[in-house]
Amino acid sequence: MTDYVSPKELLQEAVQLARRKSDLPVRDMLIRGILAGAFLGYATSLVFMVSSQGLPPIAGAMLFPAGFVMLALLGLELVTGNFALLPAGVMAGTVGVTRLLRNWAWVYAGNMIGSVLYAALFYLAITNWRTGNGGAIADLMKVAAQKKTLAYVTLGPSGWATALVKGLLCNWMVTIGAVLALVSRSTVGKIAAMWLPIMTFFALGFEHSVVNMFLIPSGMMLGAPISVGQWLFWNLLPVTIGNLVAGTLLTGMSLYVTYPTATAPAPSQAQLSTAGQEEHQAAFANAAGFH
Repeated sequence: MTDYVSPKELLQEAVQLARRKSDLPVRDMLIRGILAGAFLGYATSLVFMVSSQGLPPIAGAMLFPAGFVMLALLGLELVTGNFALLPAGVMAGTVGVTRLLRNWAWVYAGNMIGSVLYAALFYLAITNWRTGNGGAIADLMKVAAQKKTLAYVTLGPSGWATALVKGLLCNWMVTIGAVLALVSRSTVGKIAAMWLPIMTFFALGFEHSVVNMFLIPSGMMLGAPISVGQWLFWNLLPVTIGNLVAGTLLTGMSLYVTYPTATAPAPSQAQLSTAGQEEHQAAFANAAGFH
């Protein structure tokens, strides 16, 4: 028996997952968002550790999906994945627009907190509590942070647009990874399916807003001459917009349109009451010997 889930079934599961995500209390969205941001920070710092040892960039790209896999298997909240899942739920009628925006806002905040928190702890670790400069890994991170901000500043409007397009191309793959987490019933199958698109986006050097919530603050802490305003306007804003457009239009809505999912409306209280009465009557009839 295969553990493969067909696209039609996959979208049905995605719609139900979207509903569960939209119903989460704020506490859970924040906690799960914080953990997801930290785990992506772990994965990103692993990539730079590998690069600092002289290994080719593809080696880091092959390792980076470990963070995404961990957060997905634990059912944590990553806003870039939710950019695809919840719009599919909206189209299916299981998620309201208000619930969608509520989820995106709180999970985005949680991802930011977790990413910056891990960045601060990682900075303290590699600088021996601010007594050193962080060595080769710090140098690489400062250069990367400047490429993701100051390089765009130099290009002006073209740089801003470039960041947006790279954000779009990135999250097209990331959201495919989020959906492919549902394509298998086995843990090994889920891991393999998620690994491929996540490795692809990272190897191509595209822009992921949550990854950058760790990387750019880390570079700033380590001495990169980047202001908070430059980070927010020249990277986080266009990359987030690109991530959102790709997740919503290119993955969530496009997959739902081609694999539409019929969803049964939630039963009303009157329907539940009637069903309960019918069950009692049937049980009484069986006990009395009527068939």
